[in-house]
Amino acid sequence: MGYKDIYARSLADPEGFWMQEADKIDWVKKPSKALFDDNAPLYEWFSDGLVNTCWNAVDRHVEAGRGAQAAIIHDSPVTGTKHKISYAQLRSRVARLAGALRAKGVEKGDRVIIYMPMVPEALEAMLACARIGAVHSVVFGGFAAHELAVRIDDCAPKCIIAASCGIEPGRVVHYKPLLDGAIEQATHKPEFCVIFQREEEVARLIEGRDYDWHACQYGVEPAECVPVEGNHPAYILYTSGTTGAPKGVVRPTGGHLVALNWTMKNIYNVDPGDVFWAASDVGWVVGHSYICYGPLIHGNTTIVFEGKPVGTPDAGTFWRVISEHKVKSFFTAPTALRAIKRDDPEARELAKYDISHLRALYLAGERADPDTIQWAQKVMNVPVYDHWWQTETGWTIAGNPAGVEALPVKIGSPTVAMPGYDVRILDEGGHEVAPGTLGAIAVKLPLPPGTLPTLWNAEGRYRKSYLNTFPGYYETGDAGMKDEDGYLWIMARTDDVINVAGHRLSTGAMEEVLASHPDVAECAVIGAADELKGQTPVGFVCLTKGVNRPHAEITAECVKLIRDQIGPVAAFKLAVVVDRLPKTRSGKILRAIMVKIADGLEFKMPATIDDPAILDEIRGALQGIGLAKG
Repeated sequence: MGYKDIYARSLADPEGFWMQEADKIDWVKKPSKALFDDNAPLYEWFSDGLVNTCWNAVDRHVEAGRGAQAAIIHDSPVTGTKHKISYAQLRSRVARLAGALRAKGVEKGDRVIIYMPMVPEALEAMLACARIGAVHSVVFGGFAAHELAVRIDDCAPKCIIAASCGIEPGRVVHYKPLLDGAIEQATHKPEFCVIFQREEEVARLIEGRDYDWHACQYGVEPAECVPVEGNHPAYILYTSGTTGAPKGVVRPTGGHLVALNWTMKNIYNVDPGDVFWAASDVGWVVGHSYICYGPLIHGNTTIVFEGKPVGTPDAGTFWRVISEHKVKSFFTAPTALRAIKRDDPEARELAKYDISHLRALYLAGERADPDTIQWAQKVMNVPVYDHWWQTETGWTIAGNPAGVEALPVKIGSPTVAMPGYDVRILDEGGHEVAPGTLGAIAVKLPLPPGTLPTLWNAEGRYRKSYLNTFPGYYETGDAGMKDEDGYLWIMARTDDVINVAGHRLSTGAMEEVLASHPDVAECAVIGAADELKGQTPVGFVCLTKGVNRPHAEITAECVKLIRDQIGPVAAFKLAVVVDRLPKTRSGKILRAIMVKIADGLEFKMPATIDDPAILDEIRGALQGIGLAKG
């Protein structure tokens, strides 16, 4: 059966299609049906089934006689270590950690925050939570204390599992002081913390609250898998919201298992036993779906890579990993390839390695520019597939179903909609537009299994953010079009979330931080085009009247403020002082025009602009920091 038949069936008979896929998962009690629509437009899948994620990701492979197969390969060029963990070893490690959490009172439904670098223990912590029905929320290790505190208050964890440190090229990132600072700031206090002490830094533990990762596991009874309902939250993952307040995306257990299992063969074209590598971080959705859960549910070997595409030690690191571990399918962000291309445009490093096991490269996380795709196709000599999805969906909305049939690649398009996603392009009134016409990208409800059913403790915000603009549809927040062949083209974000090196960050959150500076009266943050990172944030600040300190001092403080409040992940380095911001007569800041000026693009003067002369001042300020060329 080809792609068109599979896709058509998924829309015409979602019940039959997804129940058939559910048969590939081990259920303690099979669901009575696939779709539960009695609370529409809030839909659920497989709600009355009973299942356990950890069983499906670990135990069932051991029971099937594949316990000796590598489940995880840890490759850490920053520490100079490599090791493998088999499925059998993973089962005993996860069961012991789950037993330790249970012994300290963590039960089904309790939340656990995980604040870890790229070490296998991060996956073990996720799986240990899944084993006992606890709901984990992984927070990216690069986030500052304030951002961690916000998430602690939102999900109210019983426990936080953290590492003593993370390791970046040339420096150790001290996690424990950040954790202590976050707990101090947060209103909610966790009952206890489990700290994984790394050799590179042993953190000071607070007696009565903090427990050593290994010590707390001594003598505990390993935990068995606890069955949970199909609609039980597997995890909460926070994504940047346009208001600056993070949104807790909820991932339901049953649909998550079924959907991710489907994707491994049909999209990424790997078979159980093959090595799959997603070069991302466990703190992002790619890390959840394709470093931890997807490959393990499907019985693949997954790679946990602690390093960078360049500088650990050179631009050949990715090729070494692919060669050494015989990676069959590779998934990364375009920004990683841009970094490699910038350092080694002739791909001389690649010539040192044999990457003949590799069948395809998959790109996502930001727009894949044609230059990068063509360079990768040429030097790697494998198909390069762009695909598009979101934290909210957890898996591909539009992609190339290479495991079903490899469709022709159109550079710049992530190809076609995947099963269950009825993607439409709508005008402002919610009517479908003709092929080739730009509009809002929306998905007709219900969304397929594995996608978000709601936001954590924020159903009203879920409806407002995703469902209210186009009744009967999920609003993606992206704008684009479809061509005559049904290929999708993603053109722009429709909100103010920018994409820095594959990380979606809210400019609204950055503006809130800048506005807290005592000398700043008003501010705006935009995302300017960046050859390497996709976008780079630029801050404009208008000073409070009477402030006459040197501008360089103030902008340096602004940069530090964002670094302290949001973290190095924001890559915020550019701030300029301006007298005023361009606005409409109603007071709306013209951010889209500011972006065009920064990127040196032509624009039409908006009819509603308050004072056109301000745009020349903005251009001058941007030229002063090396932008607005052209």
